[in-house]
Amino acid sequence: EGQELFVHRLEAQEGDNLTFDQVMLISKGTDVQVGTPILKAQVKATVLGHQKGDKVIIFKKKRRKGYRVKNGHRQSFTKIKIDGIAL
Repeated sequence: EGQELFVHRLEAQEGDNLTFDQVMLISKGTDVQVGTPILKAQVKATVLGHQKGDKVIIFKKKRRKGYRVKNGHRQSFTKIKIDGIAL
C-alpha cells in the first residue's frame, strides 16, 4: 500500500480510482499468497498520470546488401498509486 507503479497505458483519466479484481499473487513480508489461478482479492489504486518510457532504438541490417532500417519506439505508461488491498 502506498507504492507507486508504472503499468501499461490504461484508458483512465488522471485522478480516477481503479479496482483490479484479478489478483494472482499477494506478498507481505515473508507471507506469500499465490492464487490457482487467481485470489479473491481486490486492489484499489489511483491514477497519478500518463507518461512515456525511454526511447528504444531498433536497427536492422543485412550485410553486403545495403539494407539498413532504423526505427524508434517509446512505450506509453500510466503511473498509479496503490491505495489498499482487500482480501
